[in-house]
Amino acid sequence: MRKESFLSLGRGGFHRLAYTEWGDPSNPHVVVCVHGLSRNCRDFDFLAEALARDCRVVCMDVVGRGESDWLEEKSEYSFGTYLRDAATLLARVVHPARSRFFPELQMLWRRSVGALRLDWVGTSMGGLIGMLLAAKRGSPIRRLVLNDVGPFVPWNALFRLKGHLGHRHGFATLQRAEAFLREACSKFGIREEAHWAHLVRHSVRRREDGRYELRYDPAIGTGLPAHPDPELPIGPQFLRGVDLWSVWNAVRCPVLALRGSESDVLGPETLAEMKRRKPDTESAEFEGVGHAPALFEPDQIAAVREFLLRSQVRVPALEAVT
Repeated sequence: MRKESFLSLGRGGFHRLAYTEWGDPSNPHVVVCVHGLSRNCRDFDFLAEALARDCRVVCMDVVGRGESDWLEEKSEYSFGTYLRDAATLLARVVHPARSRFFPELQMLWRRSVGALRLDWVGTSMGGLIGMLLAAKRGSPIRRLVLNDVGPFVPWNALFRLKGHLGHRHGFATLQRAEAFLREACSKFGIREEAHWAHLVRHSVRRREDGRYELRYDPAIGTGLPAHPDPELPIGPQFLRGVDLWSVWNAVRCPVLALRGSESDVLGPETLAEMKRRKPDTESAEFEGVGHAPALFEPDQIAAVREFLLRSQVRVPALEAVT
């Protein structure tokens, strides 16, 4: 694993975005992984390790999370910002810097292994970012994995997620921070203590005053869902939740939808409608798991790995739906 960063430009100025990178940096099969609302890129360590032999895996800390900068203008925590940052990341990873040594040989090798393949794995908010990007004209996304999120998210589920964003004053002890995380992430389906230790280690940091804080800006939820986001269209089901069916209708690439059987974010009715509108949508459900599968367990990793590494890729024409 390598730690990298880059600068992206928002309305208020530049901000730094951190990411981890796994695998051969010259591998033309790139998998971008993006986390949920209050999580960070280290959630993908186990998945990235399992993919690194076959892919170059890039896991980004969305601005305001993990090791990325916090924004001074809190209203910029929006999907507009996230999409611009993601586009900057994609430009960076699909055109890596050439080696100073034997650049001609490097280019010949890249041509010999084939064209670049770019896939996206997104958990919750990261899945919505991926879906919005995949729906854009000329999108480079070849395959899309939506981890426990879809084109419709009920308001009650969104308010529940927003309710875990408090604790601006931090925790007096690491034990109290861990207790909070175990409660907030209890639906992730984490079974092993080593996995819990990994989650806590990368979710908490110690401040100069000795208290412990979660590794995200508490202001990341200020615009959810009180302020309209121009990147999120207002669909006919807006009174019930975030309605992105028009976005889903525009997605052309193959999709794998992962669902926790107890999820309140991706309901069975939403998944069924996704398949009705896009019949080639694949899905995998994990028993005893809510929102969202942590992608720590072998069965969850295997489902993603099989989908992304499948050799034959077909991008079907999407039938018109109403």
